[in-house]
Amino acid sequence: MPYKWTETPETRALRLWPHQSLTRRGFVWFIGLTALMLSLPLLAVLGSPVVWFLLVFFTLALGGVWRAITANVKDRTRHEELVLASKTVRLEHVGPKGAPLTWEANPYWVTVHLHDDGPVEKYLTLRGNDREVEIGRFLSPEEREALFDEISQALRV
Repeated sequence: MPYKWTETPETRALRLWPHQSLTRRGFVWFIGLTALMLSLPLLAVLGSPVVWFLLVFFTLALGGVWRAITANVKDRTRHEELVLASKTVRLEHVGPKGAPLTWEANPYWVTVHLHDDGPVEKYLTLRGNDREVEIGRFLSPEEREALFDEISQALRV
C-alpha cells in the first residue's frame, strides 16, 4: 500500500503518497518504444518529401506523450502526512504546487469516518475542531478501508 507508519517516542506519523508505477527506466523504455512504433510509417515513405510532412506529426505525437507523462510525474509529488501526538493531531496535504494545506485538532475530539455516500467510494475523513477533512484521496477504496481501521486504532492508543 502506498503509505507508511513511523514512530518516535512522542509521535506516530503516517505518510501517504499516490501509486508510482512508472520508474525512470520504464519511462525511457516507453518513450523509446513509442518513438520506434511511430517511426514505422516513416519507413514506407523514406526518400520522398512526404517523410517531412509525417515527421511533423511524429514529433508532435511524441512530444505530447512526453509532456503528459512528465506532468504526471510532477503530480505524483503530492503526499499527505498525518502526525498523531499526545496533544495534537495534524494533517498536511502537500500538492505539486502551492502551499501545503494544514489541519490540526485535539486528539481527544478527533473521529475517523468512512462514508459510503461521499464523492468517491469509501470516502475517508477526519473530523475535529469543527471541520471535516479528507485523507487518502488518491488511495483505492480497499486501501481507504484498511487505512480507516489503522487510523481508528492509532487514535484509540
